[in-house]
Amino acid sequence: MDRALYLAMSGGTQVMNAQAIHANNLANVSTTGFRSDFEQARSMQVNGDFHPSRVYAMTENPGTNFDTGPMQQTGRAMDVAVQGKGFIATLDATGQEVYTRSGDLQLTVSGQLVTGTGLPVVGAAGPIFLPPLDEIAVSEDGTISIIPQGGDGTQMTALNRLKLVSADPETLTKGEDGLVRTKSGEMLLADNNVQVISGFLEGSNVNAVEEMTSIMELSRRFEMNIKVMNTVRENENASARILERS
Repeated sequence: MDRALYLAMSGGTQVMNAQAIHANNLANVSTTGFRSDFEQARSMQVNGDFHPSRVYAMTENPGTNFDTGPMQQTGRAMDVAVQGKGFIATLDATGQEVYTRSGDLQLTVSGQLVTGTGLPVVGAAGPIFLPPLDEIAVSEDGTISIIPQGGDGTQMTALNRLKLVSADPETLTKGEDGLVRTKSGEMLLADNNVQVISGFLEGSNVNAVEEMTSIMELSRRFEMNIKVMNTVRENENASARILERS
């Protein structure tokens, strides 16, 4: 059987993998603080005594787009948007420190500060817990101040501070859960230069038009691979008929 069939099949499979990357980006076009993934195709030489023009296609995810997304004003005191290249430190399901740009903070019934997806937010000495309160404010440096429940309502009391970090994007990687980690697995130190804006949320940096265009282009590539496989099958059938006649 012509090896072109396997090459076309591998190409179609890799196109489907690329489609998955762009589809995931598009699905998160409205996700707060989401960072889109890059996708690229690379040719891989076939090993062995084969025709040198035949190569396999391989889809790669070379990295993540860490560009800042658009700012959306909410007016909510517990919504914070990180400025620059900083991140908010949180804990994942295993208790490991991870980083996010999602600043839609919430308070649980026990007073724990979490992200919109329920991840514990890290403060100066671990997870942040707040007492019952009437009002809360987050300053530019991440300091959390409250008016205690039943207080006189005239003076804010600083209780804790968000752990804000920054790092070179080249040293970071984004997991399948959408959370950012260091490639070395080490925790980042708090960076006092990172600031947040209260009352705003950072939107996804996904460009919906570009993602839709990429998906349409990949669909055409998939169709081309299917046509190659059909051509190979037709050639084999024609060869079989010639052999029968001889």
